[in-house]
Amino acid sequence: MKMVGGAPTLGRSPLKLAYCLLPIALLAVVVGIEDSAAQTLYKYKGDNGEWTYTDRRPVADKDAEVRVLETTFVQPEFSVTHEVFGTSIELVAHNDFYAPVEVRLEFIEITGVSFPDPDQVLRWVIDPRSDQLLLTLEVLQEVDLPFLEYRFEYMPGSPSSVHAADGGYQIPFSAGREFPITQAYPDAITHQTIDSIYAVDIAMPVGTDVLAARGGVVFDVASNNFRGGLDLSRDGQAANIVRILHDDGTFSLYAHLNWNSIRVKPGDRVRAGQYIADSGNTGFTSGPHLHFSVQRNAGLNIQSLPVVFKGPNSTSVVPASGATLASYQ
Repeated sequence: MKMVGGAPTLGRSPLKLAYCLLPIALLAVVVGIEDSAAQTLYKYKGDNGEWTYTDRRPVADKDAEVRVLETTFVQPEFSVTHEVFGTSIELVAHNDFYAPVEVRLEFIEITGVSFPDPDQVLRWVIDPRSDQLLLTLEVLQEVDLPFLEYRFEYMPGSPSSVHAADGGYQIPFSAGREFPITQAYPDAITHQTIDSIYAVDIAMPVGTDVLAARGGVVFDVASNNFRGGLDLSRDGQAANIVRILHDDGTFSLYAHLNWNSIRVKPGDRVRAGQYIADSGNTGFTSGPHLHFSVQRNAGLNIQSLPVVFKGPNSTSVVPASGATLASYQ
């Protein structure tokens, strides 16, 4: 049976949008989408004695253990804020990610405030874990109540990154094991978008060790999801994931990981072959598998990249649907 699974809507797609309204005399309101801090997990034995884990409350006659799954680390955030200094307004970007972030600013309405140079491109790349002044605008003296409305969108990764994986990627599971590839380019059962077209689905049992295919810095983790299914609207954002930033500015995505198994956190530097999590069946998926892809920020758009694995004796392995992927390292 083919295991299908979409690229998690990247979790939670990394592209975020937020709006700011700024009557100068009032506090601004930022509207964004944030991940839930906790989920409720019900654990009970099914009719055949099997343990069941679910986010749905069981029927009344089931004796269930209730757990609250708390986030085990602080999720990095990105924001653009403003502050008034006399007759000037400063807009500042705040990047908590352990990765550079591209941000684009768009003004919706400006009243009584100097407008930026129309030839200026309102797009910046903010260094990891840093704040950066974006713009300084002047309040016009003849206006009683200046008003400013703007929005911003952002994407982790630098658009100037160039993929340079000399020698290919290490196969992301332990030596001596082999698993079937159920989807790889050019097949596109569920990998039909630019962010997933070169992704590789590897069918493997829940609990299989997942290893880093390339070294880098972990910058995004979702670890407390425990459900999987084929309801895209419900399950698409419920995949446990790890994203690792490589030295060339690209990053790798490991998705559908088992709940509560991830052993890395944002800011950790990992090496190729290091254990990072167990494989699982979380998110938009029809069966246990690892969704692996290499991606880059192609200008506020996630672009997947072709992947070549390292084979035995310095050979290269191009993943193909229906083939068996074996690890010799």
